Amino acid sequence: MEKNHRKQIIPGLGEVSEETGFIFLDACSDGFYNVNKDGVISIISTGDKKVEFIVFEDRTIAYVGSGMGYPAYYPVLPVKYRKPVKAVLMDLDGTTVRSEEFWIWIISKTVSSLLDKPEFELENQDIPFVSGHSVSEHLRYCLNKYCPEKSLEEARNYYFKHTHHEMGEIMKGRGKKGAFTPSPGIKDFLYELKAMDVKLGLVTSGLYEKAYPEILSAFDTLGMGDPSDFYDCIITAGYPLRKGTPGTLGELSPKPHPWLYAETCRVGLGIDFSERNSVIGIEDSGAGISSVRLAGFTTVGISGGNIIESGTKGLCDYYCKSFDEIMKLIK
Repeated sequence: MEKNHRKQIIPGLGEVSEETGFIFLDACSDGFYNVNKDGVISIISTGDKKVEFIVFEDRTIAYVGSGMGYPAYYPVLPVKYRKPVKAVLMDLDGTTVRSEEFWIWIISKTVSSLLDKPEFELENQDIPFVSGHSVSEHLRYCLNKYCPEKSLEEARNYYFKHTHHEMGEIMKGRGKKGAFTPSPGIKDFLYELKAMDVKLGLVTSGLYEKAYPEILSAFDTLGMGDPSDFYDCIITAGYPLRKGTPGTLGELSPKPHPWLYAETCRVGLGIDFSERNSVIGIEDSGAGISSVRLAGFTTVGISGGNIIESGTKGLCDYYCKSFDEIMKLIK
């Protein structure tokens, strides 16, 4: 017998369904909104519970939680895909470059150091929580599960210690093999967009010191020159805060918050918010999909990441298996 999945049409998003991973709730996790009170018709969350949608008769707002104690609410505005496409915004890890396993490995090494257990490895069920978000979000999850007596500062110290060492080794040509591999079809896809005069933005929740060597290495492998010359805008989560040196904003405003994508498009590419329907964002992670959608752009998911597992496929305007398939949408 076919299972009946709960469905609902909500302002700003259209039809949502349990079939694509959404979860219907009785109350927002912060306790501020409840179904059938103060005009709230329903409350629906993504499968990973990172974003909750509070639905009213004429509008929807999104609540983005925070493992660091700074959640936020955002309006959910309708998106209508319009050609010609003016800009394509793309994620780095998992979408442009296959490196997610490397950074999960760094997280695992960090927890191993915190526990002083060289044999430690993360479990499969940890993966959706240690990819696609900020470093601090990843580490906070691991601390809560494996070593709650340790502090976030201790974890960050180990994380950046391992990162500095491994990135240095990679840049010297003797690091972890296969750490940064260009995604299949990415070279032809990017060159075709360039030939169409489509503006290109690269967007990542990764800190600059870990993100830029990835794309630099991938471009070197592909023989595409300097990525800073190729892309019209590259936005990262900035520089980490360490004792004795200034840091930049990035740890509290990463995906699934909309700010990285919004800044890339509006500030980096100079495209007005009123033209957002001619902009698409390509992502392979649940956090990234939420970020693109909350920024107000047509959302294209690409397979290979955790979109299905995170219960965010319902936020995708399109879900594709390859860059060739995405190009057919753009032309």
